[in-house]
Amino acid sequence: MKKKTKRILIGSAASLFLIGAVCAGIFYYYIFYPQFHPQKTAYIYIDRDDTTDSIYNKVKEKGHPKSFTGFLWMARWKNYTSADIHTGRYAIRRGENAYHVFSRLYRGYQEPVNLTIGNVRTLDRLARSVGKQLMIDSAEIDLAMNDSALRQKMGYTKETLPCLFIPDTYQVYWNMSVDEFFARMQKEHEKFWNQERLAKATTLGMTPEEVSTLASIVEEETNNTAEKPMVAGLYINRLHKGMPLQADPTIKFALQDFGLRRITNVHLNVDSPYNTYLHAGLPPGPIRIPSPTGIDAVLNHVKHDYLYMCAKEDFSGTHNFASNYADHMRNARKYWNALNERKIFR
Repeated sequence: MKKKTKRILIGSAASLFLIGAVCAGIFYYYIFYPQFHPQKTAYIYIDRDDTTDSIYNKVKEKGHPKSFTGFLWMARWKNYTSADIHTGRYAIRRGENAYHVFSRLYRGYQEPVNLTIGNVRTLDRLARSVGKQLMIDSAEIDLAMNDSALRQKMGYTKETLPCLFIPDTYQVYWNMSVDEFFARMQKEHEKFWNQERLAKATTLGMTPEEVSTLASIVEEETNNTAEKPMVAGLYINRLHKGMPLQADPTIKFALQDFGLRRITNVHLNVDSPYNTYLHAGLPPGPIRIPSPTGIDAVLNHVKHDYLYMCAKEDFSGTHNFASNYADHMRNARKYWNALNERKIFR
C-alpha cells in the first residue's frame, strides 16, 4: 500500500513538474523568446490621439511579430490603458521579445530623432519644416513665434527672431513641446555663440544679431562658400564708410518675391525698412536664417578695399569686385548685356 501511495505521489509530482515545465516554456516563449522580426529596426510614433488599440495595430504592423500573445499578456497584466500611454518615437529591433517592446512603451523609453533646422528664408517655412519632423503642429510653432511676450522673454523682436536659430541637425525627442523646442534652440544658440565668436563680433563693433543679419545678406548674394568672406568684407567696408549696402537680396525680401532675377529701378523704390538702397546701415533683421558658414564668413571676412560687386556675366554664381564706381559700371554693363542676351527682364 505504501509503495502504491509512493508511486502515486511520485507520479503526481512528475506530472506537476511536467505541467510546470510546460507552463514555464509557454510563458518563456510568449514573453522572452524573440517574437518581433522587422527587416531592420522599425519605429512607431505614438501621438496624443493614439489609443491602446491603435498602438497595438502600429506595433503589429511595424514589428512583424511571430506571436502577439505575450505583448497582450503584458498589457493586461499592467492594465495598459489610455492613462498609461506615453507619446514619442519608439524602436522595435529585430529579434526583440514582448517583454522588452512592451516595457519600452509602458515606461516611455523613446528613441531620439534628428531635427534639421535649415537656413530657410522665412519663419513660416521653418515652422512648417519643424512641424513635419516633430509631433508639434506647425501652427503651434507659428503661434509661439508671433507671441510678443515670448520673443521679449528670449530677447528678440519679430525682425530679429531668425537670429535665434542656428541651422544644424540636432538630436531631440519627437514629442518635445513648443516650450522645450525654443529652450533647446536657445541652448544651441548660446553654445554656438562662444567666447571666440563673441569676441570677433565685438571687434567688428557688431552684436550677434547684426552679424547674423549681415550673414543672411551675404548668403543671399552668393552660394559660393569660398566667396562669402569676400562679399562680407565688401559690405563691412560700406558700413564703415557710411554707405548704403545697396544689396539686391534685401529688395527681394522687401517685395517677398524671391524669384526676381533682375532688379530694376521700379523695385528700388519699394517702401520698406529692408530696402538697403533707401536706408543706410543694416536692415532690421535677417532676410533668411543664416548658416554657421555665413556667420563665420562675416566674423572672418577678407580685408580688402572693394566697395562694389556685380554678378559675373557667365552666370557662375560668383562676382566681379571693384574698388571704384567706374570699374563697377563696366562690370555691371557686362552683366546687363548678358541678361539682355538671355531675355531675362525680370
